[in-house]
Amino acid sequence: MDLVLSTLLSAPVLFFALGLAGALCTVDVRVSENFSKGISLYLLAAIGLKGGVAISKEGVGEILGASVSGVMLSFAMPVIAFLLLRMMTSFERREAGAIAAHYGSISIVTFIAASTVLGEAGIVFAAGMVAVAALMEAPAIASGLALSGRGGMTPAPGRQILKVVVFNESIFLILGAMVIGALIGAEGGAIVAPFFFDPLQGVLCLFLLDMGLKTGDGLRRDRRVLSPGSLSFGVIMPMSGASLGLVAAFMTGLSVGNAVLLMTLAASASYIAVPAAMRIAMPDVNPAIYTALSLGITFPFNIIIGIPAYAWIAGTVLAP
Repeated sequence: MDLVLSTLLSAPVLFFALGLAGALCTVDVRVSENFSKGISLYLLAAIGLKGGVAISKEGVGEILGASVSGVMLSFAMPVIAFLLLRMMTSFERREAGAIAAHYGSISIVTFIAASTVLGEAGIVFAAGMVAVAALMEAPAIASGLALSGRGGMTPAPGRQILKVVVFNESIFLILGAMVIGALIGAEGGAIVAPFFFDPLQGVLCLFLLDMGLKTGDGLRRDRRVLSPGSLSFGVIMPMSGASLGLVAAFMTGLSVGNAVLLMTLAASASYIAVPAAMRIAMPDVNPAIYTALSLGITFPFNIIIGIPAYAWIAGTVLAP
């Protein structure tokens, strides 16, 4: 309960709630696209650098097993999501496939929030787990496109999709910053810490304010997201992902902290890499559908309820 309350009353979560309330109440608060983009790039670079510096000190070790598990989960989760969507909602096949791809990929901000909660709770984890997050971005896109079939897709999106999947800016920046962090090590990390590490929580608050505004807009644009089936899916799917993540963590012998992060990654839904790919591959599918589900339902569920629950469950199951 203390963990739940500390998460609910944390500044990033409260800023998200502020943005959501503002959008739903149609308050004229807007964050410019350029500023929003800049914050996203900052967060990706900062978390990549932090992970790279940690790898230079800790080595790869335990994250190898987590990486293999993460990639397998990223391929498999969209299949589960697709089947649930077809059973529980009225979304068509292309729409269900586009949404499902988001639930195999990851939310880097949810990952950062989970890392923050673990740090405040004194639960040790490998900062190099950010590599697992980067590896889980792309496989789900391939699964989602396969599930969607060819109907309604653009004639020859292959090269564009490949560019989005393999050379997506989020993947490129996280991995690139992680390599830089590993090369500069602890001494180099200390030099850039005042800009990249110390302000991280403040920048996260601004980013979540923007996410709250976008979430509220998405919920108002497409009411199908608010149907009982969609609402149920938005909660059942992250719980299913977290359960599979816990099984994978148990089988690979992850520590409690790393298990919580793997569970969080498996439970989260993308709002950066996958939307970009879906807009290219299936331009006829309304983006508000998948962004509202991932941001409007699953994201707040994970931030408010999921992360504390995953930490408690992992501690109960995996603690010696």
